[in-house]
Amino acid sequence: MQDTQANTQEPATTLFELLGGEPGIRELVDQFYDRMELEPHYALLRSLHPSTLEESRNKLHWFLCGWSGGPDLYIERFGHPRLRARHLPYSIGIAERDQWMACMIEAMQACALPEPLQQRLAESFYGTADWMRNRGG
Repeated sequence: MQDTQANTQEPATTLFELLGGEPGIRELVDQFYDRMELEPHYALLRSLHPSTLEESRNKLHWFLCGWSGGPDLYIERFGHPRLRARHLPYSIGIAERDQWMACMIEAMQACALPEPLQQRLAESFYGTADWMRNRGG
């Protein structure tokens, strides 16, 4: 007996789609970097970035597109992300991780992402942000 239900189910929705595709991810990234640039309480996080943020904005946008199930824009340009290796030159501790997370949470709220999606993303982002730490404290 054939399982006709399996043939009629819609494909699973990706994070990429839930975030609104490239425009939605661009908005999230822009909200993130706008806050980092303007809010004094993110000065430590801002100090880890170049004087202009355009390339940082683009790289995060391209990375999140692929990470969320969309096109692999980052990999097409730079190859495998090797996130930890690429962040090793920067001193990243608990304070930097926490500022990154707080800034991203504010960005998600500003984009009015549904609460369950914010929670899901925050859990994933936290794991990665904590993995980026290369020093204590």
